[in-house]
Amino acid sequence: MNKPYSKSTVREYFESIVIAVILALFVRTFAVQAFKIPTGSMENSLLVGDHLLVNKFVFAPTEFDFEAMLLPTRKITRGNVVVFKYPDDPSRDFIKRVIGLPGETIELQNKNVYIDGNVLDERYTKFLELPLEDPSKQDQNNFGVRRQYGPVTIPAKQYFVMGDNRDNSQDSRYWGFLPREYIKGQAMLVYWSYDVKSERRSENIASQLKQLFTKPRWKRLFHQIH
Repeated sequence: MNKPYSKSTVREYFESIVIAVILALFVRTFAVQAFKIPTGSMENSLLVGDHLLVNKFVFAPTEFDFEAMLLPTRKITRGNVVVFKYPDDPSRDFIKRVIGLPGETIELQNKNVYIDGNVLDERYTKFLELPLEDPSKQDQNNFGVRRQYGPVTIPAKQYFVMGDNRDNSQDSRYWGFLPREYIKGQAMLVYWSYDVKSERRSENIASQLKQLFTKPRWKRLFHQIH
């Protein structure tokens, strides 16, 4: 009587490792991407040293209606924080907030955003210099795109994106509209955050060990991005 076939322990470990690698590559390529915040353009929503998880699947293009019904995808909407390929250099990834949608007319008046003539309520913004209550008193020489822009109509399949830190962000005001195909995914949550701005280099081992516990922003761990 033949003995039942059984895999060797080495082969089982090997197959498990191969499957794990394939799954990790699939998740990394098609589902989730890690992203680190290098600048303060999205303060105070996102801080320098925040490490994010980006959902690359949520905005995946669908060709047929049944795909949209079966797959957990959704349309890009105003307010989404998205990671995308920088149009002037697609090898670089940027992160901004979607402000204007295809077909809408966008305008900045004294730093306030107007969509189709209606002012946009933006509680997430940060300004180095606050908008004036009386626009007529503003410096007539200060008409840069930080304060005044448009009106312009956003073309089909393109978006207008801006950083939350409006006076310290290179965004659509400077380099134009963002094509739909350049958007890689939506920022989901902060999985790690480290205060790199206040970090001090030290050769003292005790000081280095102390920074391992004092520099992480523990309260930001698993913070959802809105």
